[in-house]
Amino acid sequence: MNIAVIGTGYVGLVTGACFAEFGNDVTCVDVDADKIARLSQGIIPIYEPGLDTLVAKNMQAGRLRFTTDLRTAVEQALVIFLAVGTPPKEDGSADLRYVEEAARSVAEHMNGYKVVVTKSTVPVGTGEHLRRLMREHQKRKCNFGIVSNPEFLREGAAIEDFMRPDRVVIGSRDEEAIAIMRDLYRPLYLIETPFVITSLEAAELSKYAANAFLATKISFINEIANLCDKIGCDVHDVARAMGMDNRIGRKFLHPGPGFGGSCFPKDTRALAAVARQYGCTSLIVDAVIEVNERQRAAMVPKIEQLVGDLRGKTIAVLGLSFKPETDDMREAPSVYIIRGLLERGAAVRAYDPVAMPEAAKILPEITYAEDEYQAVKGADALVFVTEWNQFRALDLARVRQLMRTPKIADLRNIYEPEKMRELGFDYVGVGR
Repeated sequence: MNIAVIGTGYVGLVTGACFAEFGNDVTCVDVDADKIARLSQGIIPIYEPGLDTLVAKNMQAGRLRFTTDLRTAVEQALVIFLAVGTPPKEDGSADLRYVEEAARSVAEHMNGYKVVVTKSTVPVGTGEHLRRLMREHQKRKCNFGIVSNPEFLREGAAIEDFMRPDRVVIGSRDEEAIAIMRDLYRPLYLIETPFVITSLEAAELSKYAANAFLATKISFINEIANLCDKIGCDVHDVARAMGMDNRIGRKFLHPGPGFGGSCFPKDTRALAAVARQYGCTSLIVDAVIEVNERQRAAMVPKIEQLVGDLRGKTIAVLGLSFKPETDDMREAPSVYIIRGLLERGAAVRAYDPVAMPEAAKILPEITYAEDEYQAVKGADALVFVTEWNQFRALDLARVRQLMRTPKIADLRNIYEPEKMRELGFDYVGVGR
């Protein structure tokens, strides 16, 4: 099947490479000529484990190409995925200008029946809005189907999530479009992947609802962690007991400095905006957003309580990306924490395995270390912000020897408090 993917950001690039791996002929389109030139040379602009290998393999096989020529891509494709950005506006609602621009361009170049699929996360009602918009801008009147096919990819595990998803959601009222989408995803039938066929609106809402619910679990366990700190018990014990209940499940019950990234903050705010648009309250989602903001804000006082006056102190920060296995710095808790430390007069020396080039664009005023041990040398405190695996088995005796004062704020609860205190560290975690 011939496919066009408009937008070569995180979602578009993973979608294009994975559909090519299924044996389809995929053309990825972007208006950024420099980005397309780099991609055509096999230079991947994002860090996602295995993506560079997948792109190279399918480019070599002739199934995957990159271009700025939208017209040719649209004319040759049967299925066209819209995978452009939907950044938040000031009120939290999604900015659809890029989706609308892409839809207008597709409409202008249609030369026959097409299935137009929104892969971007879009508000309820976007599909029908795009249908009207495209009809207005068609130069040649052609039938087309509109489908909502939301992505549920975890950064750092996106390829596995695409190849072995929990479910595939296909929202449409067009039977022909649904049949084509079923055919496109046919390789997943072999592993008995559940398919949810539903209306456009339900599919659009499902992405927001899923992300908001996961964000709710994070904010909930963070509130419980803060209560555990006051009571003097261990949140890990509480989370373990909760997670053994199959109705709750153990995933996303990990306390920390709050959620970040490109999805949860944006999607919770967008869902609250959708609720306001339809005259509904969103008390739970609103509370999740507020709890997350409070959790971020609470981390610097926690560090300050450990260290004392931060002015003139050197703080080592390990982990900058919002989660492991990605270089994504969008809404990363590290940014809020580091800015808070700087405002209080501290100097920050940081290390992250892959995110430092991206972090330097946002935080040019801090020092970046070559490795973990250079980061902690002479530091008055060490703060763990992102739980990269390589931070889980540090040479702690060496760390203690290198530090000016052996103080650790473990904001991801990587280590066990008792063991760290036995090793001579003044240690605090979150809810422990």
